[in-house]
Amino acid sequence: MIDLNATFFAQILNFLILVAILRALCYKPVVRMIKAREDKIAESLAKADSDVAAAESLKKDYQAQLAEAREKAQAIVDKAEKVAASNRETSLQDTKREIEQMKKAAQAEIQRDRERAADQLKKEIVALSLLAAGKVVEKNMEASENEALVGDFIDKLDKDKIGDLSC
Repeated sequence: MIDLNATFFAQILNFLILVAILRALCYKPVVRMIKAREDKIAESLAKADSDVAAAESLKKDYQAQLAEAREKAQAIVDKAEKVAASNRETSLQDTKREIEQMKKAAQAEIQRDRERAADQLKKEIVALSLLAAGKVVEKNMEASENEALVGDFIDKLDKDKIGDLSC
C-alpha cells in the first residue's frame, strides 16, 4: 500500500512550491498576455465595426450626393433643351418673317417692273399709233387701205422697238 514517509511530504511540498513559482512566473504573465490579446482583438473588432458603420454612412452620403448631382445634371440638360427649343422656334419665326418680307418686297418689285413695262409699252404704242396715224393721214385712203398700211407698219417694226413685254 501507500507508505507515508517524509519524502512523500517533501515531494508534495516541492510540488506545491513549484506550482506557486510556475504560477507566479509563467501562468500570470501568460494570462496577462492572453487578456491583453483578447482586449486588443476586441478593440480591433469594435474599431472594424465602427469603420464599417462609417463606411456605410459615407457610402450613403456619396450615393445621396451622386443622386443630387444626377438630378442637377438632368435639370441642366432639360433647361438647355428648353432654351435650344425656344431659340430654334424664335429663329424659325424670324426666318419665316424675313421670308415673308422678302416675298412682299419681291412682289412689290415685280409690280413696279410690270407698271414700268406697261407705261413703256403704252408710250411705244402711242408713238407707234401717232406714226401710223401720220401715215394714214398722209395718204388719206380708204379704211381697208388704212388697215393694211397700219398692219404693214406694225409688221415692219423691230422687236427692239416694240419690246419683248407680255402683260
